[in-house]
Amino acid sequence: MSVFSLLLVSFLTFVELNCENLFDCRHDSLKQDQEFLPEGNRRWTPTRYWRKQNNIAQAILSCSRELPDFVALCEVENDTALHDLTRRSLLRTLGYEYMMTKSDDLRGIDVALLYQPASFRPLCYDYLKIPLIKGMRPTRDILYVKGLTLGFDTLHIFVVHAPSRQGGEKVSRPYRMNVAQVIRQAVGNLKGAHVIVAGDFNDYGDSPALQLLEKQGLENVTKSLQGRNGVGGTYRYQGEWHSLDHILLSPSLVNTVDTAYINDESFLLEEEPRYGGVRPHRSFYGREYRKTGVSDHLPLVVRLRAKKE
Repeated sequence: MSVFSLLLVSFLTFVELNCENLFDCRHDSLKQDQEFLPEGNRRWTPTRYWRKQNNIAQAILSCSRELPDFVALCEVENDTALHDLTRRSLLRTLGYEYMMTKSDDLRGIDVALLYQPASFRPLCYDYLKIPLIKGMRPTRDILYVKGLTLGFDTLHIFVVHAPSRQGGEKVSRPYRMNVAQVIRQAVGNLKGAHVIVAGDFNDYGDSPALQLLEKQGLENVTKSLQGRNGVGGTYRYQGEWHSLDHILLSPSLVNTVDTAYINDESFLLEEEPRYGGVRPHRSFYGREYRKTGVSDHLPLVVRLRAKKE
């Protein structure tokens, strides 16, 4: 019997976070990443890059008392950024491995999954391409990972970053519905399986795209979540809290949810002078750089009860 099969795991903790522009400092000639270069508009120097890496790492570590088993990340540029996050940031001694997409997104941002090898053994992974429809720009692939855990046998994980609302919600809605259709078809082929779909959907929980996924049998276990310190969503726009980030589970996993919450630790927030209250503490507000900023999104956390083997 392998060491893996002897491990006892009582819980699995799944985190989702949009990192908000985790770019490295080097130009990719095939991507529109000029804004995040030392000479670019953001003056994205190595010092700022490494601060961002450690701020993201700190956000991940603050999500739960135990080390998260999975971290689904959106808006990461490339393998360099993920290697630095897992091997050279505050996470460097914690053993995280990762997989990520290599999409046709014009800016070069992708999605990734960090995982703890003691909790999860990947069997295979793939990229689900999003077919383009009229008016739609190339967008992020969906990352699909299949693997073994001790408590749930085989897990199927999808990490999503749907197209933004640029141009308006109604104009861009078909693009996000297009992504939801791809997810729906993939999940439909996994009848009875343990499935997790997580990411930034750029849509609220009652949107047509999320409703389509719920019709497929997935349950949005993060709908209407509150932060442990009282925030009302993962994202704040014009003084109103909403959630663009979601974690959906197959019916076989829903009754295993132990806790679910938004991580709204104080260092992830800043005062909002215009509307009052607080908002996510991001790296830039307009062109103003904040060295302690993390992201314009807050992390989602779902803890599942796993069976002991």
